[in-house]
Amino acid sequence: MNDDAVIDRLRVSELYRRTMSSGRARLADVLGGHLEVESSGAWITTSEGEKFLNAGGYGVFITGARHPAVVREVDRQLHTHPIGTRMFLDPAAARAGELLTSVTPPGLDKVHFSCSGAEAVEAAIKLARLNGRRHLVSMFGGYHGKTMGALSLTAKNVFQDPFRPLLPDVSHVPYGDVVALTAVLELHPGEACVIVEPVQGEAGVIIPPPGYLSAVRAVCSEYGALLVVDEVQTGLGRLGAWWGVEAEGVRPDILLSGKALGGGVIPVAATIATQEVFSVLDRDPILHTSTFSAAPIAMAAVCGAIRAIRDDGLVDRAAELGARLVPEFERIKAVHLPHHQCEVRGVGLLIGVEFADPSIAADLFLALVGNNVVANLSLNSDHVVRFTPPAVMTESDVEFLVDRFERAVKLVAERNPEYEVLANA
Repeated sequence: MNDDAVIDRLRVSELYRRTMSSGRARLADVLGGHLEVESSGAWITTSEGEKFLNAGGYGVFITGARHPAVVREVDRQLHTHPIGTRMFLDPAAARAGELLTSVTPPGLDKVHFSCSGAEAVEAAIKLARLNGRRHLVSMFGGYHGKTMGALSLTAKNVFQDPFRPLLPDVSHVPYGDVVALTAVLELHPGEACVIVEPVQGEAGVIIPPPGYLSAVRAVCSEYGALLVVDEVQTGLGRLGAWWGVEAEGVRPDILLSGKALGGGVIPVAATIATQEVFSVLDRDPILHTSTFSAAPIAMAAVCGAIRAIRDDGLVDRAAELGARLVPEFERIKAVHLPHHQCEVRGVGLLIGVEFADPSIAADLFLALVGNNVVANLSLNSDHVVRFTPPAVMTESDVEFLVDRFERAVKLVAERNPEYEVLANA
């Protein structure tokens, strides 16, 4: 081990504890205290030269890290005009708006750019209010961010309770339950805004029943509710389609994008609306603003990301890789964990492995890190390990992921033999 690397690790950990989050530093210690200092494609490199396959990142890296098309656009913007005055029009923003709306469902033609998915949600809430829809409806298990408005929609007590009171006039209904949604909308005709995910990522990759999204669209139309589809995690190819709504031909009134939108290089998100819904902001351009909204350098990243996804065929690649990985994970689970209550599910490159016991999920997560694979534990579901690998994985990357997943699962089985005993009792 390099002595300088050890000093760097200790120094960075100490600085986190002193100037940032000591809790974050403690979590990093549990994961080995690694410092990630370089990334490329599907791989992260630590200060000690150790490489990890990045199957996590909360869905940001559909294009992998430092995709050449994204870096090229950002580098050019960095060396010409990275941040604008907000007084004049910016060509990079115009190009980004054109490219983004060229891949959204027809009719979603107006864009407000922001810096994070939570900001995109906040903009959607404000657009809903400007359109007379003040009663918000979201789904249990849904995750929409932790700023105050977005948090009001994220129906998780552990996140909400320390910050109450949140926004008033918010209802939560079970995901996949159109009857429960209809009952709420009947009480608020013409006054509601519904926000839903095509697949609930942070809830543990919860896939709704067939026809759910189209039924939600229909009941929203029936009762005059605005429909917001949050595709911050699921959009831009993650599910093996440009957008999750495509599976059922649904056009929401507002579509939210983020995470992958910045190409894994610059944080950026977007609230994309129909002309009718967006018209209130057309009339008053200073009603909802942000200093760094549509910053030229972020807009360059958007252009690079969309071109990379389109030109490299990453949407189809995500569908193809997901169709291979989910059955492989299923096979490995069946061989090594036959007596565990465990389920593998996924769409495209959004894959979850759920255990009845949260401690087993945590054990698998740690075993994966020990085998040089980064995954995520779901924020709204502590018993699911979630995989969001990039669509740029090579064949050898895929083989590595499957092999290391199998090693980690075998280790979990060895560490938890009581399940075998109970099953044979």
